Amino acid sequence: MKPSWIRSPLPDPAMHLKTRRLLRDHGLNTVCEEALCPNQSECFSRRTAAFLIMGRTCTRACRFCAIPGSAHPPAPDPQEPERVAAAAAGLGLRHAVITSVTRDDLGDGGAGCFAATVLALRRQDPSLTVEVLIPDLRGDGRALEVVLASRPDVVNHNLETVSRLYNAVRPQADYGRSLGLLAAAKALDPRMVTKSGLMLGLGEERGEVLAAMAGLREAGCELLTLGQYLQPSPQHHPVVRYVPPAEFAEYGRLGAGMGFRAVFSAPLVRSSFHAAELYAGGLDGPPRGPG
Repeated sequence: MKPSWIRSPLPDPAMHLKTRRLLRDHGLNTVCEEALCPNQSECFSRRTAAFLIMGRTCTRACRFCAIPGSAHPPAPDPQEPERVAAAAAGLGLRHAVITSVTRDDLGDGGAGCFAATVLALRRQDPSLTVEVLIPDLRGDGRALEVVLASRPDVVNHNLETVSRLYNAVRPQADYGRSLGLLAAAKALDPRMVTKSGLMLGLGEERGEVLAAMAGLREAGCELLTLGQYLQPSPQHHPVVRYVPPAEFAEYGRLGAGMGFRAVFSAPLVRSSFHAAELYAGGLDGPPRGPG
């Protein structure tokens, strides 16, 4: 049974429906829906969403993620970037978050699709800030350069968990490769804001969490999110522990002491939740309540 602090605020049902209808009208997917985010109703009620590009099928099978996997997902839609830009305008976004499924089947890992989407958003509204939450691109530096050349404001890549748990939770990923991607982004463009996130409750130990946070700082990561892992189905990795809010708050304080520009650490935090506020550097805990 989930503890009392794992609860989402009640949404505005009319606004939630309007947001969902707008996204459907543009034929778009969101990570909010596909990954079963507990904050979906709150975000949709605030007319915000994190766009999921390149389809709804991932070429990997991470044991924490609700998104289905396949070695041969459909080809990306070349018109999708323009639809994302139109939807961002329709929602009145000032900060857009773009993420994707992992596309190891594509030669550039989907870097070109990210770049095209950023550029479409820029054409729609040059004042918009854009955050890309990218996969590891299989460590391809040239693909990373393609993403950076489109000039997003934030490059986000989630470490997700501690090194010891990668084989159990992210068997097709590599801890060092993910840290290296963030370090490479900072080396290629020192002005670029970099961001990452960790899920807690997968079986990690305190020292491992702190080591992962220290590794992210060493890689130049400036923004950090920490949230509680919630099991999408009985077939996924189990929740080993529900981390109490006070412990999340402590990690937030420790992260600030390590030099992160901003840390958002609470049970219901997800990587794109209140992304605009985190980018502004004003968060060191939940905006209200437990998450």
